Amino acid sequence: MKKTDVKPAEGKLGVLVVGLGAVTSTFMTGVLMARKGLTKPVGSMTQYDKIRVGKGADKKYLKYDEIVPIAKLDDIVFGAWDVYPQNAYESAINCEVLKEKDINPVKDELEKIVPMKAAFDKNYAKRLDGDNVKTVKDRWDMTEQLREDIRRFKKETGVDRVVVLWAASTEVYVPVDEKVHGSLAALEKAMKEDDKEHIAPSMCYAYAALSEGAPFIMGAPNTTVDIPAMWELSEKTGMPIAGKDFKTGQTLVKSGFAPIIGTRCLGLSGWFSTNILGNRDGLVLDEPANFRTKEVSKLSTLESILVPEEQPDLYNDYYHKVRINYYPPRNDNKEGWDNIDIFGWMGYPMQIKINFLCRDSILAAPLCLDLVLLSDLAARAGKSGIQRFLSFFLKSPMHDYTKGEVPVNHLFQQYVMLKNAIREMGGYEPDEEID
Repeated sequence: MKKTDVKPAEGKLGVLVVGLGAVTSTFMTGVLMARKGLTKPVGSMTQYDKIRVGKGADKKYLKYDEIVPIAKLDDIVFGAWDVYPQNAYESAINCEVLKEKDINPVKDELEKIVPMKAAFDKNYAKRLDGDNVKTVKDRWDMTEQLREDIRRFKKETGVDRVVVLWAASTEVYVPVDEKVHGSLAALEKAMKEDDKEHIAPSMCYAYAALSEGAPFIMGAPNTTVDIPAMWELSEKTGMPIAGKDFKTGQTLVKSGFAPIIGTRCLGLSGWFSTNILGNRDGLVLDEPANFRTKEVSKLSTLESILVPEEQPDLYNDYYHKVRINYYPPRNDNKEGWDNIDIFGWMGYPMQIKINFLCRDSILAAPLCLDLVLLSDLAARAGKSGIQRFLSFFLKSPMHDYTKGEVPVNHLFQQYVMLKNAIREMGGYEPDEEID
């Protein structure tokens, strides 16, 4: 592929975010502050990371925007949907992630970001109680209203392209049902029949985005775009999809640390992970049906890195448990504890303990930026369907399970996939060399 095959990042990029809570308001504030030179976009791969291209005498290390055309921060125009009517400034203040002094310099811009009414079904997030909600006849009507929102946003802002990002709460777990989720025709039929059990509100957002020519990113562990019906729609519309669940704290540690155990050929007896957090995400996850969605996402990481079938002596019978506890005093300052029981030579036991005192939204904000910019890049490069190269940023990467595909969760293998996708889009050779 030649660099010229990727369309240039001309004009404005609309970023429509579902949910204007802690993550989104932190993401928006940081981008607006960075644009003014008042902060640095720390943690963002697209803004800092360098990739080696070429080998030997031709070897050089380039930033992403030196290899491929990536939209500039100055070109981003924000919009949002939320069940609460507060604007982005009020949300940033209320969420208490950032200090007021770090929000006020962009107060005027944040106040202009007023959320549109959300497509919402309380059965999918019983702990949320906002009133900035659409009145809809059925799931199809819900989708049509969202499509109209996207069209209106484009018209009013004059943006050239739009990316839709889900940064809202975790929905109740929806098991994949082949009869409803197996084809686009079946999905559309279920929407028109108002099948509330199988059609989550997030699916309406995804359908609306893809139908309006916007890439869609699922930042929660919801069953949304990881179904054959959505793959079919994304191929039909030529749009990229990515998901699911931002890889921020504990799972980032797990996907980076588990390879140490595996690469060193040490055994694993058990891995117990527990978290405390007190933000809106924690409140929603305090509901067992919502936690189930998150649990499935978080459990999948380890099992594809330390595979029992590949090393039965080492990983045949380990115990893996994940817990999330709602603890209001901690707010957005999440704490993740990992207790890892390993064994070594002659089966002798050892222990590793990791205590990550992280800030959920501070880790998620740069992921939002990278996923948005790279999804926009993928769309301009003509890439549709599942974007496996974005697995690096996600807890439970999308994969075609209908063909027995296993997702790559190993952080450093994911990094190779990311670098090679950017190399190829920039007209360079992909390679596996460690650097």
